[in-house]
Amino acid sequence: MLRTFIALSLMFGCGKPIAESQTTQPRVAAANPIPATVSASRRTPIVVVAHNVLPSVVNIQTEATMRRRAVDPFFDPFGFFGGGRERSYTSQSLGSGFVWSSDGIIVTNHHVVESASRITVNFNGGRQLPAKLIGVDPDSDLAVLRVDEKGLAAAPIGTSSDLMIGESVVAVGNPFGLSGTVTTGVLSALGRSVPSQDQTRTFTDFIQTDASINPGNSGGPLLNIEGKVIGINVAIYAQAQGIGFAIPVDRAKKVIEDILRYGKVHAAWIGAVTATLTPEEAKRLGHNLQRGAVIVRIFEGSPADTAGLRGGDVITEVAGRPIDSREAFSTATATLKSGQNVALTINREGAARTINVRAGDPPGDLGLRILAEVAGIRVADERRSVVVDDVVGRSRAAEVGLQPGDLIVGVNGAEVNNTRELNSQLIAGAERSSIVLSVARGRYVYNLTFPMGV
Repeated sequence: MLRTFIALSLMFGCGKPIAESQTTQPRVAAANPIPATVSASRRTPIVVVAHNVLPSVVNIQTEATMRRRAVDPFFDPFGFFGGGRERSYTSQSLGSGFVWSSDGIIVTNHHVVESASRITVNFNGGRQLPAKLIGVDPDSDLAVLRVDEKGLAAAPIGTSSDLMIGESVVAVGNPFGLSGTVTTGVLSALGRSVPSQDQTRTFTDFIQTDASINPGNSGGPLLNIEGKVIGINVAIYAQAQGIGFAIPVDRAKKVIEDILRYGKVHAAWIGAVTATLTPEEAKRLGHNLQRGAVIVRIFEGSPADTAGLRGGDVITEVAGRPIDSREAFSTATATLKSGQNVALTINREGAARTINVRAGDPPGDLGLRILAEVAGIRVADERRSVVVDDVVGRSRAAEVGLQPGDLIVGVNGAEVNNTRELNSQLIAGAERSSIVLSVARGRYVYNLTFPMGV
């Protein structure tokens, strides 16, 4: 069975060995006042912002030990037969982060710490502290760390709800051990959808800026001219020149709060799968709308079902916020909490109406329900593998030729080894427009796509 091994890339080069933290080092302190000898004309808003936030910006140094099996390139080029010797190697990477709260919470990007076996936080004044990974959210590229220290200088947290195109922004990082790297620019756009480098997921609702954001300052704060954090820098679009992205801080707040409380993102569930309304689909449904998110599936017993939403309804607003695509709907509902009511403006048969939906927790078996309803597959655990136990007649899985005994080795780009992992990955992708299953049969692995629509 083909297995996917994820290696931590040497994006930033190998650093020096991580030094042990010394107890004689001073505690991290807030910024000292700007010297009185500096004239008022030099104390620009950008200088003040950079000066005040630098003590909270850190360098993240990681080390990962990876194992990989060497295979015979002639007789077993893809490793199907499990031959060859397993070898270990160590990789290192560097990125940025910042102090979220003074009690030791550090925020950075998921890709900065992915697969790390050891994480060290290097503070602006030279102090090093080992960090523990509290949790991650790959869908927003966020990671939350904790260091055993109190009284840290935390960055002031602002809001991303009132951002304006054209306003000045400051990106700060601590890349490659070069403390205090500052770039400036303007806020170029809001609500951007950007694919990840490996094309396995699409990040939504990103802030776009022309401030330089590179792998080294990825994970650091993006600040407004008042010195408040409005986003977390993300370096994901290496092919572009003069284009940087950041995670909106309001979305990050919800993710971070969930990770600190639950250990993972506690996503509220509506139970409506949507697709972007196209002119062809609008014509087929008899709508005169040009934009929106059309409901393609309602899960029975879900909050959407209870509220009276139907397949074919077109969502045009969420809590007064215009919706023009599936991504916009997903973004607008991403920060909902379980039990929270939200007003959806929909168009049904040419008439607009408002329906209130009370978001809830997804059922524990939602992922396996999705697999059964969408693809027509039931599965079971067998020797650290997920085996297809039953294929419903005339289902989509039956149409593409899946059979009992086939193995599901991955879903939506993630490897799975048991039904628990499969269920979890499917719940995480419950709002996707399709499911991508990696199915092994004999020596071959097939990637099969199952649309979520009815």
